[in-house]
Amino acid sequence: MARLVLSLDGQVMAEYNMNKERYTIGRLPDNDIRIDNAAVSGHHSLIINILNDSFLEDLNSTNGTYVNGKLIKKHALQHGDVVTVGHHQLRFVEDDEAQDEFEKTMVIQPSSRPVEKVRAASEAAEKVSPSLSATGKTRALNDTASSAAALKKAKLQVLSGAFAGRELELSKALTTLGRPGVQVAAITRRAEGYFIVHVDSGKADDYPLLNGTAIGAQATRLADNDVIQLAGVKMGFFVT
Repeated sequence: MARLVLSLDGQVMAEYNMNKERYTIGRLPDNDIRIDNAAVSGHHSLIINILNDSFLEDLNSTNGTYVNGKLIKKHALQHGDVVTVGHHQLRFVEDDEAQDEFEKTMVIQPSSRPVEKVRAASEAAEKVSPSLSATGKTRALNDTASSAAALKKAKLQVLSGAFAGRELELSKALTTLGRPGVQVAAITRRAEGYFIVHVDSGKADDYPLLNGTAIGAQATRLADNDVIQLAGVKMGFFVT
């Protein structure tokens, strides 16, 4: 079952299970999800649930309805979407097994990893100072002061394809992603920050892209809002 999590300024205010066909969102008392705020129209938005799909529609509201920061008129909701109505956010969450399909498909478990290549990737990231790409070196110089602070948590969010909206918390020291025989990369979590390094691919010199540029064979430091393209999937890197 899907649900909506209502929040304001990062503070959760309520949760709504999507167990009806229609949900109206707005300022007036007759709405299913009432948001009593002047920035919200009387009847602001509508969600229609059809079988396993949920569709959001703006009801010609004064300030508009946004999904993941983009103004919409109609939108097919996916897990992880953040709907902004006035100053409030509604996070769309799917609580079923499909939520884990991205991890099953793209996250390579230790038993199935190309062990030697992943070990080499990890060692490359540990020796990141002498082996950083030009982009990574620039970031390392610019971020010297911030690297001394405690490392913040980070996550990946899928930006394209069937799993768009899915999220993966980067809580492990080494997370291996991709599809063996197509393209594999590793993201390491170290005191200095998060680094991505190429592990394997089906074609020679077929490296993952970072903000549209191939990362090459060397470890590259990740920055907030970076876009990774790996094995045909675009993912955003976000510091939380």
